Amino acid sequence: MRHPARLGIALTLALATAGCSTAAGGGPDADTKPAAQAATVTSCGRQVSLTAPPQRAVALDQTSTETLLELGLQGRMAGTANLKTKIPARYQAAYASIPVIAPKIATGEQLRAATPDFVVAGSEDLYTKDRAGTREELDALKVPTFVSAVDCPQRNPAGKTPFELLFSDYENLGKVFGAEERAAQLAADQRAAVAKAGENASTVPQGADRPTVVYLYSVFNGMPYVAGKTGLPSEMSRIIGAKNAFDDVDEDWPEVSWEEVAEREPDFIVIGDLSERGRPGDSAAEKRATMTRHPVISRLAAVRDDRILTVPGIELDPSVRSVHTLGLLAQGMKDLGHVR
Repeated sequence: MRHPARLGIALTLALATAGCSTAAGGGPDADTKPAAQAATVTSCGRQVSLTAPPQRAVALDQTSTETLLELGLQGRMAGTANLKTKIPARYQAAYASIPVIAPKIATGEQLRAATPDFVVAGSEDLYTKDRAGTREELDALKVPTFVSAVDCPQRNPAGKTPFELLFSDYENLGKVFGAEERAAQLAADQRAAVAKAGENASTVPQGADRPTVVYLYSVFNGMPYVAGKTGLPSEMSRIIGAKNAFDDVDEDWPEVSWEEVAEREPDFIVIGDLSERGRPGDSAAEKRATMTRHPVISRLAAVRDDRILTVPGIELDPSVRSVHTLGLLAQGMKDLGHVR
């Protein structure tokens, strides 16, 4: 971050004059009257303390933006950035009321122009010197920062699932913004959705072979990117009674070869549709066409028999939307006869 003194002055002025704005109509109900309370939470190994709920929060990515919108906090957002796909219809009116400080990844200059009093990100890599600035730099400027617990598994309590870490984000943000009741309800609703998705898995006999699945996220330069062990799809597989075919690869989205996919002989394939991103090979139709034309992949039973499910690609990464795709997977696997 350059010009820290100027940023400090700008932030001081903003915090002195900031008030609670009203939310735009048409989106999720806004929490327009926060309690004037102090809060302390732990975020990715750092203690985050605030003397009062934020009034000018900035979300550095779409995941964080949609979480805050789901919590009805658009009236206290001073900026958003890095939109990857279309905002769902239920958030569009609320989203339209928030300034877009950067269409892609925000820089330190763009962040300081928004004069934030709190910054939220889905991943730590958005806080670097050449991006929004490090968390240490922002702390020195009295700007508290938050990172999703899902991006920091090594710093979280052992045994917590990715979904539980996601729910802890809702609860911690609810505490920070004085929106505990709404956050608790969101976490409870999504816990119920996870439990429902796992109902079929509970009928699988102990020790029985589980159906295997390959999650095809992207095809770039002809090469497939699939879900590895550390991504959310491995947990989704466990919940629905399946097994991620690439659970032996210790990455979120590793590049593999088509021959490796064929060697795993998955019982079914999940395609992440990223057509809104607009890169070559992103759409579900392109991925299907690539597989049906491939001399090896086209002979897989999952491809021949069309045991292929399509889900929104963005929902395969942890977000407030991920339980939706979890439900699609559970129902899709049942429809394809893969509940054993």
